[in-house]
Amino acid sequence: MTGARNQSSSLRRALAVLDHVRAHGGGRGLSLTRVADDLGLSKSTVLRLTVPLVEADLLARDRETGWFRLGHGTLRLSQAYLTSLDLRTVAAEPLRRLRQEVGETCHLVVCDLPDVVYIDKVESEHNVRMGSRVGSRMPAYRTAVGKAMLAWMDEAAVRRVVDAGMPAVTERTITGADRLRTELSRIRRLGYAVDDRENEPEVRCVAAPIFDHEERVAGALSVSGLTSRLPPARVREVGPLVARICQEISRVLGSPR
Repeated sequence: MTGARNQSSSLRRALAVLDHVRAHGGGRGLSLTRVADDLGLSKSTVLRLTVPLVEADLLARDRETGWFRLGHGTLRLSQAYLTSLDLRTVAAEPLRRLRQEVGETCHLVVCDLPDVVYIDKVESEHNVRMGSRVGSRMPAYRTAVGKAMLAWMDEAAVRRVVDAGMPAVTERTITGADRLRTELSRIRRLGYAVDDRENEPEVRCVAAPIFDHEERVAGALSVSGLTSRLPPARVREVGPLVARICQEISRVLGSPR
């Protein structure tokens, strides 16, 4: 048992060395002295711990300076990890947790401009439920999820939505390109988007974007409910919560945000 505990302790310290180089190495890497001092280890211990990491190409050591940096083996691991990810799978538990916290219908959505596509949904337990369904599409300009994703996309994406047409479906629908761009700027400042009866007369939605490992918009989460259950004060509470859960999903997808 003692041997197993020692091996476990060595593994934890080796992983700490690897993570420290990842976090602080930058382009040049870190010296042996810096790693030892930062982690409170002796130089001989650091050298011992790094041997298997270098052999596995998780760390590389410069022959001239002796400094450590991440090895190409970390890239293989990250590529394998990212390949295994599926947005709907990654978001499933956070989506259901969000519904439990807010008590309203929650959606997971992806972009297919000029529309958005609903790929998952967790219903509220209220008698009046949302009419959306998995697989359905909606124009991006009049939904919280669409605006949340557009806010972090380039101008070409915005033009594509505008050029597809922006007819009003309620008296509050945004129908002008300039007004849409102003709204997208506001969303970037807040970190979340609101559909305030723009798509359905008695429904408010709050949404935030999800990012992948290349900082591209991968999708969005939303909370939808009747205006009576989502008054403005409640929206201001729910917005940061949705944004926080989207950040959580983004980190799993490899986003550095």
